[in-house]
Amino acid sequence: MADQTAAGPRALIVGASRGLGLGLAEQFAERGWQVTATQRSASPDLEQLAERGVRIETADIDDDMSVAALHRRLDGQTFDLVFVVAGVATESDNPLHAVSRAVSAQVYLTNAVSPILFAEAFADTLAPGGTLAFMSSILGSVALNEDGGWENYRASKAALNTNARSFAVRHAERDYGILLLHPGWVRTDMGGAEADLDVETSVGGMIAVIEAFAGRRDVAYLDHRGETLAW
Repeated sequence: MADQTAAGPRALIVGASRGLGLGLAEQFAERGWQVTATQRSASPDLEQLAERGVRIETADIDDDMSVAALHRRLDGQTFDLVFVVAGVATESDNPLHAVSRAVSAQVYLTNAVSPILFAEAFADTLAPGGTLAFMSSILGSVALNEDGGWENYRASKAALNTNARSFAVRHAERDYGILLLHPGWVRTDMGGAEADLDVETSVGGMIAVIEAFAGRRDVAYLDHRGETLAW
């Protein structure tokens, strides 16, 4: 990780308008990181973090022009962490055959393709020894899929894992690590009220994993406790 001076390390949290992204932006700021957080549309909850020094930007990872504009606005900045959190779970409760082709395609685009395109655009902003992180899920593990369900979402996260490993091969000479994180089952709009973890606990765990991972240059698929998941 870059020198942690009084100014603190830098993080770019992509998709921080609510839930886990918002929690990450808040806790990183509390820990002294310089945080830039993105929203797709105005988020009053995220805007409140501006009072704590969080820089707020608007960008849509599904829009190449929006991503390019964000890159221009952040020109010259480097980050110890770029964490692509943004994702969707549209009609996740429906079996694949009951989901329209259009919805399936959009879930795949947002969850599996757009994060990689964003990473390609922002790879040059990562500081040596930094981390490129993607919000994955245990549901993206093909080996651990014994219960089925969430078919479209599962497939998109499995594709994200595969695409991230392909990204790593293309960038074999990189000087940063690549981390795919499972946050646990969290009580958010996506996870639902019956989930095991609150946002604070999940986020605290993920930050500990990220800080421990700093300086590595490999690819890892870990949960919020730092345990390795089967691909």
